[in-house]
Amino acid sequence: MSSQEITIKGPNGDFMGYLAAPDGGGPGVIVIQEIFGVNDWLRGVCDMLAEQGFMALAPDLFWPIEPGVQLDATVEADFNKGLDFYGKFDVDKSIEDIQAAINELRGRDGCNGKVGATGYCLGGVLTFLTAARTDSDANVGYYGVGIESHLGEADKITKPTILNIAEEDSFVPKEASDQVRAALKGHEKIAIYNYAGCDHGFARETDASHYDKAATDLAHGRTLDLFKSALA
Repeated sequence: MSSQEITIKGPNGDFMGYLAAPDGGGPGVIVIQEIFGVNDWLRGVCDMLAEQGFMALAPDLFWPIEPGVQLDATVEADFNKGLDFYGKFDVDKSIEDIQAAINELRGRDGCNGKVGATGYCLGGVLTFLTAARTDSDANVGYYGVGIESHLGEADKITKPTILNIAEEDSFVPKEASDQVRAALKGHEKIAIYNYAGCDHGFARETDASHYDKAATDLAHGRTLDLFKSALA
């Protein structure tokens, strides 16, 4: 496995991406950040995917506000700074940047031409929008915040998509989760999995207060199963 920072050329400007790739290449996966930027934890997710045979690229989506953001979710000042970035964030332009990252991966030596996407928190809702607005081949979102505001785009999702929902999410009201489940019930391309007793960020092993290993192992297993079948 190798890792490096690369430059992604997008319609709104050039920006950094962290790329982890297995020896010999493989399918691609875009790893979409939380509000904490392309930090050590997100890079670790890329490394994990590379160890599973995927070329994993995490694009720096906060670059128009401040390039190179790397925050620690367990530090209060960093958490508040992430919220500030979130308030200034342009969702629509970020999806254009994600499409540029997809194009970058597809064009790289070693990629088989198939590219999926996965994301957490902010990245969870961006994964939903990536499924609706880009040509990604498979998608997995974790505890996305604000999906209920974009349910009108669900009919544009034509590739297999998983949404992992934390049932005790402190950032997503239960009414919102119920709305998402009800609106997407029966959608032939979307599978929803619920994680009882789990809070927001349950897959972030660097945060002991939220991390749930059993739920994370289950969710990651579902993610890998989808990507191995849909991106082969």
